[in-house]
Amino acid sequence: MSAARVSQGARRHVAVGALFLVAWQITALVDAPHRSGVVLGLYGFVLHTVAGKGYALVPSYFDRRLSHPGAPAMSLPLLSLGTVGLAVAPFDDVPSVVGIVGAVCWALGALVFVGAVGWTVRDNLTGRETGTGEVNVDRQWVDRAANAFVPVVLAYLVAGAYETVAVSAALPTLTGRGMAGASHLLAAGVGALLVFTVGFRLLPRFLVSSPPVMLVAVVLTAGAVGPALVAGNLWGGTWFRVGAVAESIAVGGFAVAYVVLFVRSERRRVGLYGPLVGVVMGVVGVALGAHFAFAGGSPGWSIAHYRLNLLGFLGLTIVGVAFQFYPPAVGTFPGANDRTALASMGCLAAGLGVEVYGSLAGVDVAMAIGRFLAVLGASLYAYLLLGLFRERYGE
Repeated sequence: MSAARVSQGARRHVAVGALFLVAWQITALVDAPHRSGVVLGLYGFVLHTVAGKGYALVPSYFDRRLSHPGAPAMSLPLLSLGTVGLAVAPFDDVPSVVGIVGAVCWALGALVFVGAVGWTVRDNLTGRETGTGEVNVDRQWVDRAANAFVPVVLAYLVAGAYETVAVSAALPTLTGRGMAGASHLLAAGVGALLVFTVGFRLLPRFLVSSPPVMLVAVVLTAGAVGPALVAGNLWGGTWFRVGAVAESIAVGGFAVAYVVLFVRSERRRVGLYGPLVGVVMGVVGVALGAHFAFAGGSPGWSIAHYRLNLLGFLGLTIVGVAFQFYPPAVGTFPGANDRTALASMGCLAAGLGVEVYGSLAGVDVAMAIGRFLAVLGASLYAYLLLGLFRERYGE
């Protein structure tokens, strides 16, 4: 019964995350405040989905069961209300208290997640016990290495949650870089690093292949160090550049590892194309970030960097993995098939590509067309996911 309760809570986090993805693309299309888009994309879509799948996957990866099955039901309303509060705060005439309340709610939801997962794995923090079966004994080194960095992810989540509250409530901050510091702690330290840790356990099994072992160590180490250096030294200086290089190595190394896995594998399920396109977008995104760190750039470069990493790398990877866990083809409602799933990812990827071109070249029409395509892709993703949840689980 407790396992079913955790699974239900995980699905609800993923479902709400899908709705935030749609809202994020709409705010981009109508040119809402930039900060609102970041909140809806990062705090809403990415981190709701991360929390949902984290509840479902991380305990089993540490050979444990979630110690508090009610935790997902507790964190969801806090994270959701917090995201809404933070998203509306940048609009004119919205009282500052709305942003403070939103930040506190979201931080409390994050702490529920950290507390539940942390308490579950408290006696196995290094992740030496992996739950790896005998048939996968050759993967145990990679599984242990990936597990060892999960506590780092949780630490970044606590730091990012505190930074969000501190900036909103004018308290002493960790990075001194405003909400940009909080966003980088959460996007790179939680979103990207968890993609690396979970990805090295999950994706090789999906593809029935093995990643290059040396790349695993390099990616995890660089991915753990980079976010702190970037967030604490944004916009200039030696350590900012070191952090940008570390992030480039991490994302680039993960991209190489996934492409190798994909090429070696004979499996070509529709969801596996999401991470494939996502890692390519991620490489371009961190390349823009590195260029910004070493040579500077226009506001268009900054926006392209943010969209490529958040919607391209994290977004398309998440969408593809979600289609692996929840295959649309098992549904019987209209459009529930792999073609619609492929169309969803195709619209997101093509829309992002057109938007990035428009952003870098200063072509507003291209940006608008790209963002419209992204709205369509996000809507198809939400339609498939929510339709499947309703049909299969009555939710």
